[in-house]
Amino acid sequence: MACAGLNVLACFLFGLVFSRWLETQLVEQVDRRLRDAALLVRGELAERLSAGPSEELQRQVRQFGESTGLRFTLIAMDGAVLADSSQANLDDVQQMDNHRDRPEVASARVYGESPRGRMSTTLNERFTYYALRAEANGQAVGVVRTAMPALLVQVQVASLRQRLWALVAAVFLAVLALSYWIVGQIIQPLETLNATAAAIAAGDYQHRVYVPSHDEFGLLAQTFNRISQDLNSRMKQLGQSHERHSTVLGGMIEGVLAVDVRQRIVLANRAAGRLFDFRPAAAEGRPLLEVVRNHALDQAVTTALATGQPQRLETRREGSEKQITDIHVSPLPGDPCPGVVLVMHDTTELRRLESLRRDFVANVSHELKTPLSAIKAYAETLRNGAINDPEASQRFLGQIEEQSDRLHSLILDMLSLARVESGQQAFEIGRISVADAMAGTVDTYRHVAETKKILLTIDQPDAAGYVRADREALREILDNLVDNAIKYTPEGGKVTLHSQPSEDVVRIEVTDTGIGISEENRRRVFERFYRVDKARSRELGGTGLGLSIVKHLVQSFCGKASVESEPGRGSTFRIELPVA
Repeated sequence: MACAGLNVLACFLFGLVFSRWLETQLVEQVDRRLRDAALLVRGELAERLSAGPSEELQRQVRQFGESTGLRFTLIAMDGAVLADSSQANLDDVQQMDNHRDRPEVASARVYGESPRGRMSTTLNERFTYYALRAEANGQAVGVVRTAMPALLVQVQVASLRQRLWALVAAVFLAVLALSYWIVGQIIQPLETLNATAAAIAAGDYQHRVYVPSHDEFGLLAQTFNRISQDLNSRMKQLGQSHERHSTVLGGMIEGVLAVDVRQRIVLANRAAGRLFDFRPAAAEGRPLLEVVRNHALDQAVTTALATGQPQRLETRREGSEKQITDIHVSPLPGDPCPGVVLVMHDTTELRRLESLRRDFVANVSHELKTPLSAIKAYAETLRNGAINDPEASQRFLGQIEEQSDRLHSLILDMLSLARVESGQQAFEIGRISVADAMAGTVDTYRHVAETKKILLTIDQPDAAGYVRADREALREILDNLVDNAIKYTPEGGKVTLHSQPSEDVVRIEVTDTGIGISEENRRRVFERFYRVDKARSRELGGTGLGLSIVKHLVQSFCGKASVESEPGRGSTFRIELPVA
């Protein structure tokens, strides 16, 4: 296309220049013809101009016009027209306007001759004029003017231009065809090679070049084919390696971040995005601090890049969910250091379990120590002589028995919780009537409630529904909830059991009018050994494991447990179990 464009431009410029040159030559030729004709007439008739107009002079001028095809006009020095070849007779000539002010006549009187092109006011047609001053005996006697219609000149110029442009077009087509043929022999292999290179650049490494010639283009095509084949093999290997690495990194629970020397992220896996709340694909190429927004981590990376030494730190993120992350910053090999790799472990659950373990050990030690200390104290008192006092000995033996029952209950609760948590407790899952389970629990605790003057009732027992659970486990859940409600409800209060079945679950609620639970304590009320009022719980004989057992049993049946409460306005413990 570029070659064709150059050919078009060259031919156009040639035609334009040559056309203007021909036009100039034609105009000059017309001027010479008019001048020669004017010289001829001036030589023949110059002496007769001073005699004034005559029929003979008009006849001769018309003969000159008819023989040459030009228009001749003889003009006196005062501008009067003496003869004109375009007029039929002398009378018509004498009726013509004075030509003294005609531009070519005025110029010829002064300078001797003048070519001029203008519109004829006499014939209302554009003419090309040539005027010569005529002299006789050394004096100017008039002006001889020759004229040719400009249309004739324009027709000749148009004819020449038409022929010229036809020739230019023919030459252009011939040159274009020849150029395309010559260029095609060179361009076609190059275009084939270029298309192959573009295909390879676009990732089509199986594309091949087919050039039939055995010259340099053929050798280049063979080289391209070898390069394409090698690239195809290498890209397959790289793709497989990248896929393996992506699979490994994506499947890791540890977060991995690679940072270059400018502290811009070059690689991040999904685990890292989850830990620091960003999208790995969108984070690549961005500064580490902008994505992670952790100055301690940024400082550790800066130190590792500067010293080449590994760094380790632990970050904590506060919020609705506390998160603790252990981070190892390892410099990449190279001098200077080209970047670092960060491996991040979410230790939130580990720290929570460690805290639970410490709390559990402390709580178990404390809960076991209290009854054992009492038993030991009573035993020492009896041994030191109280055994001989029948009244005191009976009282102390009763206290020892009470503390032993408390210790036994604590151990049983701990064993039950351990079995449920470990998943080793066997359940007989079946279709259990919630109404029967609630009725059994009410019968069990009715005496205890009446002793504290607490009204224990079931709300709408006929609409309780059925759940998928273990019968004994469901009774244990309800027993713990009702026992807990009675313990923390003052005399004259009320404890109500309510059940509401829906399409998927049955919601069971135990509502009391007790002391209530603050918002801070509601979040931890289902933890092991956690007590809202520790002194009151121990006074009432609670182990602190009942609600934790409830939560784990409910979860064993794919349900969930929750609580709603306000201090001083009672509590509602709610469990949701799947409909049978």
